[in-house]
Amino acid sequence: MRPPKRPIQAVSTWVRRQPPKVKAFLAVVSGMVALVLLRAVVHDHDNLFVAAEAVHAIGISVLIYKLMKERTCAGLSLKSQELTAIFLAVRLYCSFVMEYDIHTVLDMTTLATSWVIYMIRFKLRSSYMEDKDNFALYYVVGPCAILALLIHPSTSHHIVNRIAWAFCVYLEAVSVLPQLRVMQNTKIVEPFTAHYVFALGVARFLSCAHWVLQVLDTRGHLLVALGYGLWPSMVLISEIVQTFILADFCYYYVKSVFGGQLVLRLPSGVV
Repeated sequence: MRPPKRPIQAVSTWVRRQPPKVKAFLAVVSGMVALVLLRAVVHDHDNLFVAAEAVHAIGISVLIYKLMKERTCAGLSLKSQELTAIFLAVRLYCSFVMEYDIHTVLDMTTLATSWVIYMIRFKLRSSYMEDKDNFALYYVVGPCAILALLIHPSTSHHIVNRIAWAFCVYLEAVSVLPQLRVMQNTKIVEPFTAHYVFALGVARFLSCAHWVLQVLDTRGHLLVALGYGLWPSMVLISEIVQTFILADFCYYYVKSVFGGQLVLRLPSGVV
């Protein structure tokens, strides 16, 4: 006689059997419930943005620990790390010339990703899965640059700084795509890489929650403060895109953790 399934396993099995539209609906409902809870618990919603940056820094720290302990970069995307370093460097520049606050300090911390790039390129090159890391960067860098030229903030800052700010917003939204391609190609994600990508997913959700709740609290006035035209909407869309890109992976990560699996195995069609 089979032992009864635990409630979490039963729910996970039921969700997995649902059609894509139902899964998408459940994901939206779960996100809305999480937003309501965050709004009730976190009174200063700026703390959500700080928390998002802190979680991102923790994710980078997990990567550094992996590289130092295991002396291998297998399963990591060099291209994702390069995109991350680019948008962080641009955002750090914009922070210095446009606002300079706690976000600047946090960006300096997460820019430690440049050390990860150094380790992959030079110290651990033999374990780098270059054939799996085959996402063409011009598919994301080019469109992000063009979009930044067309749609950027309408503030009083210099036009170059405004375009640079828009570029880093758009690039951040898609910077994880090469890492997802590597995981899609290998289908097996070792623990430290899974922890890192899950941390990115959590950071993206917290950042998205920060913007959505700020808009709700100001009754849309925040969008007006960001400027006119399409830019305010593009900021929100970028945050939402980042969250949904990683939502599917985060579901399978949580499922594997509760299932006691150390190595995450992704089914076909995920990420």
